Amino acid sequence: MLCCSETQQNGYNLIVKYRRTKAPGSTFFFTVVTFDRRKIFTNEQTVALLRRAIVVVQARRPFKVEAAVILPDHFHMIWRLPEGEDDYAARWRLIKSYFTHRWPGACDYPTTPSRQSKGERAVWQRRYWEHLIRDEADWRRHVDYIHYNPVKHGLARAPGAWQYSSFHTFVKQGHYSSDWGAGEEVDVAIEVGGE
Repeated sequence: MLCCSETQQNGYNLIVKYRRTKAPGSTFFFTVVTFDRRKIFTNEQTVALLRRAIVVVQARRPFKVEAAVILPDHFHMIWRLPEGEDDYAARWRLIKSYFTHRWPGACDYPTTPSRQSKGERAVWQRRYWEHLIRDEADWRRHVDYIHYNPVKHGLARAPGAWQYSSFHTFVKQGHYSSDWGAGEEVDVAIEVGGE
């Protein structure tokens, strides 16, 4: 859970630290957003690089991607961490770093003085949204949310029309019909930060 606020004290802005949920071996839903919502995942090469970053990090620090969708300016994933593991933050740091250092467009965007002082490029929002999946029903709502997201954002008329999604795998496994979400609004009653 993200818990952060900015408060004023003696004329200075004070930032309260983010607190992340620690639950070893659990399943989490994530939203990761590009810096200033720049549309960088618009071609197969960039999406393939993100996928490669995930595979490389999984080899070093295992986790299972249970569902995913990649949109031009953000993506959602559900991860299951191994028993006894709770450090998803390090995994995200490694994925973002791998991608940033290998993506040719990383130097194309101007960055802020704050980012420059930390050696950061203008590729990612600094933080991400995470949610601990509580039970099977919660997992199902978040899987539906992920797969319906391209329709929600007007990028596809149906989940099956979006290529950068685990929806196609779920159809092959019998979890959805191939026309699920086509021509109908799907109620995915969850709150996601930044959406």
